[in-house]
Parts: sequence; structure tokens; C-alpha cells
Amino acid sequence: MMMPFKRQALVEFSSVESADRCVSCGAKEPVYIAGQQAYFNYSTSKRITRPTNADNPNSGNKVLLLSIQNPLYPITTDVLYTVCNPIGSVLRIVIFKRNGIQAMVEFESVQCAQKAKAALNGADIYAGCCTLKIEYARPTRLNVIKNDNESWDYTKPYLVRRDRGKGRQKQAILGEHPSAYADNGYGVACPLLPLTSNSRYKLTSVDVPDMVSYPLPQSSPSYSGHAPSSVAMVSGLHPSKMNCTRIFNLFCLYGNIEKVKFMKSVPGTALVEMGDEYAVDRAITHLNSIKLFGKRLNVCVSKQHAVIPSQVFELEDGSSSYKDFAMTRNNRFSSAGQASKNIIQPPSAVLHYYNVPPCVSQDQLLKLCTEHDVPGFIKFKMFDAKPSSKTISGLLEFDSKTEAVEALTVLNHYQIRIPNGSNPYTLKLCFSTSSHL
Repeated sequence: MMMPFKRQALVEFSSVESADRCVSCGAKEPVYIAGQQAYFNYSTSKRITRPTNADNPNSGNKVLLLSIQNPLYPITTDVLYTVCNPIGSVLRIVIFKRNGIQAMVEFESVQCAQKAKAALNGADIYAGCCTLKIEYARPTRLNVIKNDNESWDYTKPYLVRRDRGKGRQKQAILGEHPSAYADNGYGVACPLLPLTSNSRYKLTSVDVPDMVSYPLPQSSPSYSGHAPSSVAMVSGLHPSKMNCTRIFNLFCLYGNIEKVKFMKSVPGTALVEMGDEYAVDRAITHLNSIKLFGKRLNVCVSKQHAVIPSQVFELEDGSSSYKDFAMTRNNRFSSAGQASKNIIQPPSAVLHYYNVPPCVSQDQLLKLCTEHDVPGFIKFKMFDAKPSSKTISGLLEFDSKTEAVEALTVLNHYQIRIPNGSNPYTLKLCFSTSSHL
């Protein structure tokens, strides 16, 4: 059983002896899966149980729980309806955000849900991203109180007003296409929806209908999630080693940063206002649960929709608890062209460095790590540059992903000054697509 947002899985063996051998072998020799070292230990669970048996037509649940991994594009009710409804009639959809983006889709019957799970589990909604991981949900019915991007009841059109005579159901935000559903029986080999934008990470706005409020009962709080917000709440921050600038250095890889504010009432917690809600989604997907300075970060959507500079105080390192980054040149998503150059990557042990003056050597970069009390890299690679190039770039491999994250958090945007140079060079770091050098 996969637990994608925890980066864990449960594996049930036929006997205890088999499990013992697995744990023993994993402890003796490192095991790597997709370039990441895997760790094996005993679970507190005695067996893996599933809510239903999908092979039995008389059992199952007509509500599916969808976990969307690597959500580089907006996930709305229209997108999920476009993907799911051709396979089985969809009644209701609820999208919520806790440890990433998840949704519940209620179908007309258990058979429709079983068919959708078999056809869509593991499929990419868009090429190379927005991957669907599907399980049966615990609720047997969804309660929707409004029709919008986050929830929709297709049996109750009165939850939304018609907009200038347009039909209730909108097309999916990136368009419906006759070849969108590549169902080869029990698996999908190609993306479910086409991309119409030239920029890989460009996010389009959505035409949201006006909403009408009705005094209907609230849905279950455990599955409702927060409303979309461009503010992330980050907890588990090291009290003396984290400040507003270092939060910016890490979170700017996933979207523009507007403001950062530490909360005086909740030590080790900060609010990060980003350029839009999709940047927050990307930050949650890639940064939630990572280890940083011996503590584990928790990143989630904040109930607040903006960061207000109130109760400003001094952090342990002497810096301010509030900082505005709206005008900084170090934001990397300020234009469509700039955003398209960013490679959205989860944290890895290899950092890509660039914008470094050619006179800076490997030893000088190692000295920089030592001076700032962060782990040094174990391997170094410099890319070939044109003779006329004013900067160099390359890769730095660290002993672990955690060490790379700490180095990036501290050294990203460090100002490198050279003798007789008028302006400093801004060292820029991001996570590499390479897992090893």
C-alpha cells in the first residue's frame, strides 16, 4: 500500500520470516529505489487491509479518493470531471489540500467507481505530471454546498447561477480533446488531457461562475480542506537557523514569494505569501515533511489569504520576523519566459549552481560551505562554457538530500564579490534532475 505524501509504503509478506529477511538485508546493504536510498523497518500494522474488494461487484465504494502527485498545473472540478465522467457518471467532486492535493469523486454506482479506478490509477492527467493515485474513500457520499473550482454537485444546478446564458458545465481549463482518454483496458499509457500552452509551467486563469449561497449542512470537516489560498503555513522551523531570507531561498524554487512573516504566538512557524495558490500547491507537494536542520517541516495551506505585517519582532539571529520580497529580482516566476526556464524538482542530493564568476574555484565554493556552517559537497562538476561567457554553472553532489537542502537554504542568492569587480555575482542554486554525478 503506497503512502505517497509520506514517501512510504507498506509491504505485507506471506510470513514473518520473509519480512525478517527483508529488514535484515536492508540494514546490511543500502538499497536504492529511483536514486533514493530506501529504509526498511517493521510496521505496527499486522496486515494490510483495504476498504473493499474491487474484484467483487457486490462490494466496494462509489466514492474514490484521488491523490494528485506532482501537480504542476491547476487541478479543478472541471479537470477531474473531464477525466472521470467519460468512464462512469460522476455525481459530485470535492477537492481538498492537506499534504498535497487530493480529491474525492462520487460516481453513480460502485461499478462505475471500480471501472474508473482500474482505468485511471497511475495515469498522468498531463504529460509527465499530475499523476493519479486512486484508492477507495471511507465516506459513501459527498456533501457539496457550492459549485466552484473546489467542489461541484452535478445533481444540483441551483448551487450556481448561469452566467449570461452559458451552460452550467464549463469545459476543462485546458480544453477537452477527443483523444484525451487513452484507455487500453486497465491502464493508461498517455496523458489524459492535452496541453495547449507553450510554457510547461504556465498556469491559466479559470472562468469561475458566480456562486449562490444556500444554508445547507457543512460537509465533513476531515475531508473539506481549506479554501484555496496563496499563503502557506510552515511549521517545524529551527528557531536559530531559520529566518525570512532562508525561507525565501528554499520556497522561491516553486513560485514567487511576496512576503514572509514568523508568528510570535506560535514559535517555529511562519506564513509565506506566494504569487498564487498553485505555487503553494507545488511548495506543499515538494517541501512538506522534508528534514531541515534536524527538524521536519510541515507545509500546508493557510486559512489566511494574505500576510499582514503585524507584531513584528526580532528573531534569534537578530533579523526581522517580517520581510517583503515582492520587488526582489531573485523571484524566478515574474514572467512567463522566466517561469518556463525553471525546472520544478523535488529536493535531491545534487544541486545545480549557476551565475558564478569564472574565477571561482571548487575549493572556494567548499570554503563558502565551511564559512556558513553547512555541509560541504562530495562531488563537483563544472559545465563547459563559451569563451565569451561571463559566468559558469555546474553541479554539486552532497552526501544526502538533507545536506543539499541545508546548503541551498543558506547559500542560495549569496553575493559573491570578486577583486576589482563593480557588482557582486548572485549565486543561484536549485535542485538538479540528476540523482548522482
